[in-house]
Amino acid sequence: MRKVKVWDPIIRLFHWSVVLTFVANAWAIDDESKLHQQVGWLIVALLGLRVLWGLVGTQHARFSDFPPSIPAAMRQVQDIATGRLHHHIGHSPLGAWMIYALLLGLAGLCATGVMMTTDRFWGIGWVEEIHEALMVVTAVAACVHVAAVVIESRRTGVNLPRAMITGTKVMPHDDAR
Repeated sequence: MRKVKVWDPIIRLFHWSVVLTFVANAWAIDDESKLHQQVGWLIVALLGLRVLWGLVGTQHARFSDFPPSIPAAMRQVQDIATGRLHHHIGHSPLGAWMIYALLLGLAGLCATGVMMTTDRFWGIGWVEEIHEALMVVTAVAACVHVAAVVIESRRTGVNLPRAMITGTKVMPHDDAR
């Protein structure tokens, strides 16, 4: 067992802030309220921070550390299907795809949310429909993400939720990539 510092404070703050703000705006706050808009703007700011940090941040925060790769994702699917274990210090290949999907879903939600506040798009049905559809798709993706984190934590022996709280992964083997 070895401890590896992976997630810096900015990544962890971003992650848990997005969890709270997305859940609040999706299910707790009235979508017609000013608070819904304010929380939406907070998500815009968080996304801006994440994009900036993805370019200049610490190693595992950088987008270059987890490029989307279909071949790598397929190898991970094969590993799962055959029971092979490969530990990833940063995002796994499937995890990378999920992160990009979640970031794009949030960006689309923010874009359509902003559009609905403008004179040009206020009251336009298709903008609201896309906004609502993106909320559902992003919520489903988030649920799949949580399920995958639980499954992969059990399968690999690496407590991924703890790592997102503490910033440190406890790796059971030295074969981490």
